[in-house]
Amino acid sequence: MRLSVVIPCFNEERGLAQLHEELSRVLPEVAEDFEVILVDDGSADGTLRELRALAESDPRFTYLALSRNFGKEAAMLAGLSQAHGEVVAIMDADLQHPPELLGQMTSLLSKGYDQVVARRTRHGEPVLRKMVSKLYYRVINKVVDVELEDGVGDFRVLTRRAVQALLSLGEYNRFSKGLFAWIGFDTAVVDYENVLRQAGDSAWTFRKLLNYGIDGVVSFNNRPLRLAIYLGGLVTALSFGYAAWLLVYALRVGVAVPGYLTLMCGVLGLGGLQLLFLGVIGEYLGRIYYESKQRPHFLVKESSGARPVPVTVPLGRETAGGQFLERSAP
Repeated sequence: MRLSVVIPCFNEERGLAQLHEELSRVLPEVAEDFEVILVDDGSADGTLRELRALAESDPRFTYLALSRNFGKEAAMLAGLSQAHGEVVAIMDADLQHPPELLGQMTSLLSKGYDQVVARRTRHGEPVLRKMVSKLYYRVINKVVDVELEDGVGDFRVLTRRAVQALLSLGEYNRFSKGLFAWIGFDTAVVDYENVLRQAGDSAWTFRKLLNYGIDGVVSFNNRPLRLAIYLGGLVTALSFGYAAWLLVYALRVGVAVPGYLTLMCGVLGLGGLQLLFLGVIGEYLGRIYYESKQRPHFLVKESSGARPVPVTVPLGRETAGGQFLERSAP
């Protein structure tokens, strides 16, 4: 079995040496033949310099350097597009995804699974973040068209046909958790204890987590648009009902004091709803706008090997037949 390990890297200069040490110890026991594809996602530190030195000293470790920071989704996609193993693993560079699990995960593929997912516990996380996360997954599973599990991330092992299925999805706005669930196939889950980051700082700020959560809501359904119709219809019905009540009241009692408070509440309430609906519609229109441009998901500026990887890599329908660009040889 040939195993490919795809690892996105962003400002991981301080942790690459330990990552290399751990993978060099674990991977020979997992697969007789393996490659590690490290993808530099426009790091601002010395990550690329470390990757060059690593690829030169150990040919089993190769790298791609993107032209700028395209985001983790694009970095994972770049690595998957150049992985040629029968089995492909995705993991983070900070060792919060324990490499020791890869042996157990790959062994489950022989039982007919196409995806083996590692699900982490949330031991050690702040209580507030843990509560918000659980609430988010409860809500999102009520509205999206796929089932998402709390604690399940990008740490997983895939068969070649599962990878091919992912690469056949050429959409620009990518939410990997949803895409992994959308392609289906038989999936096994392996639980593991939460591991603290070994080096460096996490790039996931509250704002990025919030944007990631919004991506999850709007990427796999149009229910927010349908909810806007329902809510708009309800508010309209209540407004007409309230107007009828005011008319009856005025005919029976008369108007003593102009309804300044009522007017302001109505204007502010309806104005807020309009802005909310415009935001929902605008989010979908923005995604259509980006999809219509058909820009590449990433651009490669540098890669290891005698034959460099092309600047752009076709995805979507171009790979539907299973034709992938060759990765440069180490």
